[in-house]
Amino acid sequence: MKLKEFNLALRFFLEIGALVGVGYWGWQSYEGWLQYLTGIGLPLLMMSLWGTFAVPGDPSRSGNAPIPISGKLRLALELAVFGFGLWAFYKSGQNKIALAMAALLVLHHLLYLDRLRWLWKQ
Repeated sequence: MKLKEFNLALRFFLEIGALVGVGYWGWQSYEGWLQYLTGIGLPLLMMSLWGTFAVPGDPSRSGNAPIPISGKLRLALELAVFGFGLWAFYKSGQNKIALAMAALLVLHHLLYLDRLRWLWKQ
């Protein structure tokens, strides 16, 4: 597997991890209808935002942008999603998972510095 494909797979698993972390936190933190809203609704909202707002021509995606946004705004969205996932694991008492995910996020971004530069210029 080439480095680019490895990094795309890593990013995919980090995206899933962020969604799982937020869902787990929401489910563990609340009861009743709030449990469903935070445990299921928040990850669905995050998935919707992730898939809808994109930079046209992003080489890490299909290139399609249902709702085009600037690279800086997309970077902020990505950092918010990953950061919320890390925070959620930490607040749920899953410190080892949060730490591992943080380390993998650093690795992912170090391997993808060219994309970060590209996003910043868009």
